[in-house]
Amino acid sequence: MSTQANQPSGKLVTLTRREQWSRLGQQTAVIGFLLYSVFAPHSIAAAEISLAIVGAGWLVRTISSKKAGIRRTALDLPIALFFFWTVASSLLSQEPRISIAKIQSTCVVFLFYLTQAIVTRRTVVLLVAVMLLSGTAGTVYSIFDLARGRGVLIEFVAPDSPLQSLQIQPGDAIWRIGGRRVYSVSDIDEAIRNTPQQTKLTVSVISQGEHLERPGLLVTDTIKKRASPSGVVGNKPTHRFRASGWTRHYETYSEILQILAQLALGLALANFRNHGLNLRSKLAATAFAFLALGIALTAMRTVLVALAIGICVVSWRALERRARLLSLAGICLLLIFGTYVVYQTRAQHALSFQDPSSSLRLQVAKVGLSRMMLHPLFGHGMDSMHLHWAEWGFPGTDMLHLHSTPLQLAFDRGLPALVFWLWIMWVFWRTASRGEKSLRDSSDTNRYGILLGATGALAGFFASSLVNYNFGDGEVALVFWWLMGIVVVLSDVNREWTAGASQASKPTTLS
Repeated sequence: MSTQANQPSGKLVTLTRREQWSRLGQQTAVIGFLLYSVFAPHSIAAAEISLAIVGAGWLVRTISSKKAGIRRTALDLPIALFFFWTVASSLLSQEPRISIAKIQSTCVVFLFYLTQAIVTRRTVVLLVAVMLLSGTAGTVYSIFDLARGRGVLIEFVAPDSPLQSLQIQPGDAIWRIGGRRVYSVSDIDEAIRNTPQQTKLTVSVISQGEHLERPGLLVTDTIKKRASPSGVVGNKPTHRFRASGWTRHYETYSEILQILAQLALGLALANFRNHGLNLRSKLAATAFAFLALGIALTAMRTVLVALAIGICVVSWRALERRARLLSLAGICLLLIFGTYVVYQTRAQHALSFQDPSSSLRLQVAKVGLSRMMLHPLFGHGMDSMHLHWAEWGFPGTDMLHLHSTPLQLAFDRGLPALVFWLWIMWVFWRTASRGEKSLRDSSDTNRYGILLGATGALAGFFASSLVNYNFGDGEVALVFWWLMGIVVVLSDVNREWTAGASQASKPTTLS
């Protein structure tokens, strides 16, 4: 069975059933990527559903066209070695059952191959623009959220309050009970009353700007019968918290915004360089300003510094001497504002890195380094430290990783895995920087701008990874592999369309 369609030339073409299914699969995958661009900065669940649509579309296209559309790249070898070493490390782990189950999280690398198989140069700009718009919308919501306030600022906690066991004190704010937001003490009391007896509720607390999860509120019949089950007093929200858009993970949110901000900056400077202050350069610059503001509002010190490093890379590659000085002045203003937000939001001495968070990170890193050479080849196994945190000498109870990608990879998977990861970073940088350099004088402004932004995004991501385990954050890792796939597509000078897509849509001309 076949269908006929008109081509721009006026000739009739026929598509076989196999070609129809191939084209449908391609279109479905592109729609999935559009949905992913919308949800990636905000919801891991929605993002994964979107990528499931991408995968289904790619599978239909591959079966129909008999071509996967995946190209060979210089990244294949280090990625394969990194993946197989991770599997070997998991099999030889101190806790094999935990580590083997964790292997599925490394499958996010498949997004790199899906992206280069489905995305084309014609769709890249649309996908990037949609994700930038989505990230900007998240910043607008963050501003609204900060103005409105969150939860209930606790003024008094009764001596017999069940929340005493959770170490909630006056000055803290309760903003979620059992995963649902609350706006008053009556909301807290109602949530406790509506919970079945002998159920443990998770209480989300904001303390000195930090989000903490306290899972141990046991609801009993005695508590439910009290006039005020919570035993707390408060009548206003708190405005002292770290912005996170529609998510509640400000670390994840800031890491994604850092990548998007660099892409926006790259597009803004590329359009300004080639066309002056046109509409596209103004829109991209506006998106960058909002995304940078969003990062500042998260009060993430390390990501702010990473953003500044990425801006320096992009500016140095795109601008002349005087413009670089202006860019440097802009970075200083951004850091000053970010410093003010950190001072207003986070714990005392956070700016001098003498707060509890900084000291705990240092202690954890020292213990991790001291144990690293006990298993230098294959590491301790992914997440095995979760069962041996105190036994292996790690301090505290809340931090269950080393807060550094290089340290965590070496600790979990061994020093060779760290070498393979560094290899991936280097090839990614070389691909993006060479592609950007080759397009500086090209008329393809948007393609050049995205590659330019990708160099800054990678520089910022790597800088942040030194003191954050961003590579182990599923949402951030997905955006990272998506960006890597886009860079490969844009850097490929030999093909306008991916092999699978071009074969899938190739018609048969009727004379």
